[in-house]
Amino acid sequence: MALEINGKRYETDPEGYLTDLNAWTPDLARAMANNEGITLTDEHWEVIRFLREYYREYGIAPSVRMLVRTIGERLGQDKAKSYYLYQLFPEGPAKQACKYAGLPKPTGCV
Repeated sequence: MALEINGKRYETDPEGYLTDLNAWTPDLARAMANNEGITLTDEHWEVIRFLREYYREYGIAPSVRMLVRTIGERLGQDKAKSYYLYQLFPEGPAKQACKYAGLPKPTGCV
């Protein structure tokens, strides 16, 4: 499978996750979100940047539980709530946010 953005082709797996993590760009994230009816706000970008940093540091995409806990530690407890994250990423904060961040699907996500 693939996405075509601005004339460039990006290979994805059947669920829409990039197969080449180095191909990620903010424009690609915006296009992926737009395809799913979401306009990325500053709040979305804060989570996406956090996920990309987390992945660089640990080499894995966090599960929802780990995402909530670590966001609380790094971005503040007001953002460390599943409800807040599901408002931003209704298909699942770890799953959908990781897709937009150009990361692999977190383990444990169905």
